Amino acid sequence: MKKIIIGLLALGLTTQAFTQITKVEKLSEVVLRPANYKYLNATDNRTAAIPVKMLERKVAAYDVTEQEYYEDDYDFYTVSFFIPDGKIVAVYDDKGELMRTIEKFKDIKLPNSIQSALLDRFPNWTVVDDVYRVTYSEKGVNKTYKLKLKNGDKTMRVKMAENGEFL
Repeated sequence: MKKIIIGLLALGLTTQAFTQITKVEKLSEVVLRPANYKYLNATDNRTAAIPVKMLERKVAAYDVTEQEYYEDDYDFYTVSFFIPDGKIVAVYDDKGELMRTIEKFKDIKLPNSIQSALLDRFPNWTVVDDVYRVTYSEKGVNKTYKLKLKNGDKTMRVKMAENGEFL
């Protein structure tokens, strides 16, 4: 029994010794460019739904200068991004930097701050429809939620900021 345990231990240690040998390869040159970090920082959505985050990252990573329609003659380029949950219309300058966006998403998961504010102010109402709008420019970001609430046969429309404040 001792011989079997010692044999397995020796076999286990020798297989790990062979994994330490590495082959050195020279990689090709990679050019990195910042992906519109100002836009990503301004629209920092820790509480946003996954489709919103995904599409905003695609907008930030899009490089208009590498597209076949790109020419130096134009001052700006308008590009639309669509998914079933929403859309973003983005304007890029001639260098490929993001200047402004208009975003609209329908029926997405509401942040906890908005859900708790709705429960406090309208306890017996349910959210029937919601629209999340974001406008980004060099001046800043404006994020609003337009909600349609229902209680029995009564309906009400409410506009809220991202932090749960009623507008």
